[in-house]
Amino acid sequence: MATYNASTDKIMAEPTEYRENILLQSTTSIDDIPKDGEVEEEVDPKLARRVKWKLDIFILPLLSSVYFFATMGRSDLGNAKVAGLMDELQLSPGDFSNAATVLLVATIVFQLPGTLLIKKIHPNRQFSGAMLVWGFLTVMTVLISNSGQLLLLRFLIGAAEAFVQGGVFYLSFWYQYSEFATRGAILASMSTIAGAFNGLIAYAIDTGLDGVNGWRAWRWIFLIEGVAPMVFSLVVFFFMPSSPQHLKYGFTEAEKQHIIQRSSKSHNAEEGSVQFKQIWAVLLDGHFWLFILTSCGGSFCQSSLSNFLPDIIQGFGYTSVNAQLFTIIVYVCGCVGILFFSRIADKTNARGIVQAVSLVPAVIGYAVLIWVKNQQVRFAATCFIAFSIYPSTVLQMSWAAMSFIGYTRRGSVLAFFNVFPHLFAISGNQAYQDPPYYSVGNSAALGMSIMMLVSTIALRFYLAYLNKRKAANQYTEKANELRKKSMQELGDYHPDFFYTL
Repeated sequence: MATYNASTDKIMAEPTEYRENILLQSTTSIDDIPKDGEVEEEVDPKLARRVKWKLDIFILPLLSSVYFFATMGRSDLGNAKVAGLMDELQLSPGDFSNAATVLLVATIVFQLPGTLLIKKIHPNRQFSGAMLVWGFLTVMTVLISNSGQLLLLRFLIGAAEAFVQGGVFYLSFWYQYSEFATRGAILASMSTIAGAFNGLIAYAIDTGLDGVNGWRAWRWIFLIEGVAPMVFSLVVFFFMPSSPQHLKYGFTEAEKQHIIQRSSKSHNAEEGSVQFKQIWAVLLDGHFWLFILTSCGGSFCQSSLSNFLPDIIQGFGYTSVNAQLFTIIVYVCGCVGILFFSRIADKTNARGIVQAVSLVPAVIGYAVLIWVKNQQVRFAATCFIAFSIYPSTVLQMSWAAMSFIGYTRRGSVLAFFNVFPHLFAISGNQAYQDPPYYSVGNSAALGMSIMMLVSTIALRFYLAYLNKRKAANQYTEKANELRKKSMQELGDYHPDFFYTL
């Protein structure tokens, strides 16, 4: 805490109290300290509860729906594979891996602008426009007749989907740190729900529409899953608010002001100006790279699992139709894992420990897939992996959003979370080319899971070291000089900001 001494014309600092596993929910800077005659306004608990409830009703369902359709657009290729796509287009395993990979390449290319331009374009326009484009392109997939056309359309779909991957950044405009992981979990759970829904749709199409109108089932999958986001894009365009400062309906004036105050406490700026120097400055931070290592491993495992899950299950000995159905069970396990571990992370605020514990089942599961051949045991191991791997994204990104502050700095980090890890996701898709046991891919995934576990533990101790160094330097002249700048200018380098552990 910093205080200004008028008689000496100096800013005096006292260390901000923090606990190793708890980030002080309202860190302060010199700009946050009430001036003479000012009193910090007490928040009505009923108002606070009502606002949070309304945000959960207005913001969360809309954004979750966007992610739901985006995940459907990414994972429908895996369902189409076992619904006749490979046979009709005469694709090799390498052709399929390339089709899954090229979508990720496009996401990498367009990820940074797709995240940092959210406030410039406005979320409702950006998200709805992206849904309209990738929905149309998915519908056009029913007309393809060779692998080249498939590659082109998957690249364009990936480019469009890159403009909704900043959803976690958008979520940080509205929720405080103590609420973030749970809401992010609901958002991330859409990936598992969409995967399960894809499996259910593919099962229904496989059994009811295969051959109708002269089309194999995979064409119906792309048609149905392309029309849906196009229709829902209209809802997003008309009802999704851009930011707390631009709420137009559904909230009273008092509620709007409270939402703006909440957003400010989570270190959000009203303006969305991009400071280009800060984009690249994050690449010089050691804790950024530890975050990236954990995220890269998670992307490798998640991408390969979602793209190859029906095929992996079919390799256990199930028929193609039953493989579609059994993917639902795996995705349900992933959804439960997301909600379970994220809720614990918010309740305990022990981000590092929760993330490390969540990775243990993945290590066990991949080891079982490598060395055990029993059908039922391998299926159970796959459920274990989904329970462990799918929570990793929301745990990592919510922890990172708390650790990097300022519009450009936080936005850049969350964008890079979808750039560098996607390179690993590409390698994950390429590693799974030895059916039916996929020994090479599973061995690589086991290595990635261990890397994530080690990086998470190292990150937790490194952030503790940075906190102790800040506490030791609270009284220095350098810290006093830095306090003359705002947290938006300095980001997490501000001497009164402490990291969550």
